[in-house]
Amino acid sequence: MLTPPPSLIDLMRSSPRRAPVTLVFLTANVAVFLLMLLFGAGWWHTPNGVQLAWGANFGPATQDGQWWRLFTALFIHFGVIHLGLNMWALWDVGRLVEQLYGRWRFALLYLGSGVVGNLVSLVMQGNQAVSGGASGAVFSLYGALLVFLWRERRQVDRGEFRWLFGGAVAFSTLMLVLGHVVQGIDNSAHAGGLVAGMLLGALLAWPWTPRSPPVLRANIAGLLLLLIALAVLITRLPAPTYLLGDELRARAAIEAFLVQDQGASRVLDKLLQQSANDPQTFNTLAGHIETDVSAVYAKSFEQLLRTTPGSAAPSAATLQTLRDYADLRAEATRELAHSIRAGNVAQARAALQKTRQAPARAASAAAASTSASRSVAKPAP
Repeated sequence: MLTPPPSLIDLMRSSPRRAPVTLVFLTANVAVFLLMLLFGAGWWHTPNGVQLAWGANFGPATQDGQWWRLFTALFIHFGVIHLGLNMWALWDVGRLVEQLYGRWRFALLYLGSGVVGNLVSLVMQGNQAVSGGASGAVFSLYGALLVFLWRERRQVDRGEFRWLFGGAVAFSTLMLVLGHVVQGIDNSAHAGGLVAGMLLGALLAWPWTPRSPPVLRANIAGLLLLLIALAVLITRLPAPTYLLGDELRARAAIEAFLVQDQGASRVLDKLLQQSANDPQTFNTLAGHIETDVSAVYAKSFEQLLRTTPGSAAPSAATLQTLRDYADLRAEATRELAHSIRAGNVAQARAALQKTRQAPARAASAAAASTSASRSVAKPAP
């Protein structure tokens, strides 16, 4: 006589030792969140720069050769509420699904579907939002549970089937509706994870008991549909409006220029003070201005001109402002040197006034650069 299948309710309430992979994933998510707190993250909200540094998903970064972000983003959360809700759902459904599919299948299901969910997010909003979180992977567990329940519906107790199948459908539907209504939720990752969980659930299906239906057709169908879905997603990836590597290099160039500008300004002030207290020949003073000030700005202008992150990059406007400033400053100091060498006092005063008007542009550009570095896109947990 065949042994009846175990109660699904009992499996849900079983000891954590029966679901070690679920416990590992939960612990990993919490550990990453606590580590992020030590490096600038907040309990309730985290700046996007911290998320990006820790591996959040973002088109200009992910598509800049950092495809590993599709994986690491699964462990990045935007606050303790975001983390708590995802971990509660993972613990609630993960213990059951792990015991139904087995440990290694469960791990592949969770991670694989989570990556696919993040790929869907990249297709739908890659350049618009910094995203992360375990929710796409958690949704995949509900998708896999629905596939399992439907395949094994003849073996599962009717009451348990109605409760679990109806609960999974209701929860998934409610969360997707809320994700559509509430701004800031990465609903594309949720939907992508749910569908990927169904496909991987079919691909990884195996006989639960000797009375389970054959699994080969489900395995083949799941594999084919998953490959088709991945091919469609890859062909639909939008081109990034800019690349994060170019943006970071642009910010580094901006910071380097601001340092050079401060140094050149101090040199110019020192030369003019020294010439007032201890007059030099006009040719000597003009030569120092040309070599120690004008040449610095001319070189800085060329360096900024070679930095091209793209017009959509956050630093693009700042770069253009600083290029104009460096060009103006180089021109003004050359005019100052020329007028000093020619002994034209009126022209020298006009040129000096021109050099002193330019720093306001640098201050404005510095503020814009700081603002751009603090936020590259809206978060989408």
